[in-house]
Amino acid sequence: MLGTRGAVRSRGSRFRDSLGAKARTGGNPARSARAAARPGAGAGLGSGAGRPSRYRREVTETPARPPAGQPVPELFGWEFATDPYPAYAWLREHAPVHRTTLPSGVEAWLVTRYADARQALADGRLSKDPAHHAGPAHAKGRTGIPGERKAELMTHLLNIDPPDHTRLRRLVSKAFTPRRVAEFAPRVQELTDRLIEGFMEKGEADLIHDFAFPLPIYAICDLLGVPREDQDDFRDWAGMMIRHGGGPRGGVARSVKKMRGYLAELIHRKREELTDGPVPGEDLISGLIRASDHGEHLTENEAAAMAFILLFAGFETTVNLIGNGTYALLTHPGQRRRLQESLAAGRTDLLETGLEELLRYDGPVELATWRYATEPLSVGGQDIAPGDPVLVVLAAADRDPARFEDPDTLDLSRRDNQHLGYGHGIHYCLGAPLARLEGRAALGTLLTRLPDLRLAGDSADLRWRGGLIMRGLRTLPVEFTPVAKS
Repeated sequence: MLGTRGAVRSRGSRFRDSLGAKARTGGNPARSARAAARPGAGAGLGSGAGRPSRYRREVTETPARPPAGQPVPELFGWEFATDPYPAYAWLREHAPVHRTTLPSGVEAWLVTRYADARQALADGRLSKDPAHHAGPAHAKGRTGIPGERKAELMTHLLNIDPPDHTRLRRLVSKAFTPRRVAEFAPRVQELTDRLIEGFMEKGEADLIHDFAFPLPIYAICDLLGVPREDQDDFRDWAGMMIRHGGGPRGGVARSVKKMRGYLAELIHRKREELTDGPVPGEDLISGLIRASDHGEHLTENEAAAMAFILLFAGFETTVNLIGNGTYALLTHPGQRRRLQESLAAGRTDLLETGLEELLRYDGPVELATWRYATEPLSVGGQDIAPGDPVLVVLAAADRDPARFEDPDTLDLSRRDNQHLGYGHGIHYCLGAPLARLEGRAALGTLLTRLPDLRLAGDSADLRWRGGLIMRGLRTLPVEFTPVAKS
């Protein structure tokens, strides 16, 4: 049964309780609105946990509108970034398909219920091609990855539809088969051990900077075929890309441009090797180039854009998976203890189900990437006009009480867990098998080699990176008993 012994209430649940207390004592309107997300608040509609399935179906199927006079919770501010789940609960209940103005100035629809999200992710009338955006010209440049348009990196899997999407995905999918991922496991474990050994004698570390960030960068560089001597450059560029507002003005675009120039040069060099040099390597870039020899035409721009998006999507999601996952375990000691006991006994089943639960509970991708209506359609009872941007809020859908029992509870043994953390439909994350491999290696090794790992300082002092799509910590300072290298 879900919600087993040892499962604990989430920080989000406690935060909602505090919001309710502030609302009762005259807190500000935005916080009072969020109190409606508490079980039993407002019109008596709670989280849905423990209610009969008939109620949960009605919540999914009945369009809802914001109550008159009740303001929508503030979205995308600092407090929201720290814990967006109370606001998402309010939206699911009162405005499940909600039109809002994003910090960039672009207007978009937010889809927050699980059933609606799953429908939207698989709906062919919602295009990934930014050309379908009906907004003004200046707004079109504010969607997608900063700098990709100027760097001519638009023709990648996140921006195209079938048949081009089908063609390019078929080419790249060969690198992510179960066999290829399994073959890559020893290298991931080698990287994991090496990084932990780099700080285990100190008794303290920033797990984002020292571990969660470099692990997927070096792994995806190896997979792409970036030479070891160039990988630190990629680490620097990637670091700038995920700082978002924390770096110098224009830093993201400059890093994208540098990465684009390097990838073009690398592709040219590997193309020459395939023609005149030694036996071609098994790396992904060589595979993309070699595909042209088998009748699959791939332009240089497509090859560069594909390598770029695999690097970008293949590292930031895993940085956040490791960071968010470790933070959740450190703040849920009962669940963390269960996992450590399971690993000590030589079992991996709880690590496997636990990783899926961490993806559901506080996953690395908060909103699915941009979609644009190509014709009039309805989502969750709401009419969407052609050209309107639609953003599916994966973080909200994966806490939907209409789909998950006790959704605000972290339960590593949760079995019925068809979360949307890596999407759904033809745009389901291609690199999910590799990310899962890295996540299992990272979390399992951390808890085994540093058994008394703990937060250094107050969790309230932690800051979350700004940005629309991804959700991750800026830093994660930890401490532990120093361990001598063997």
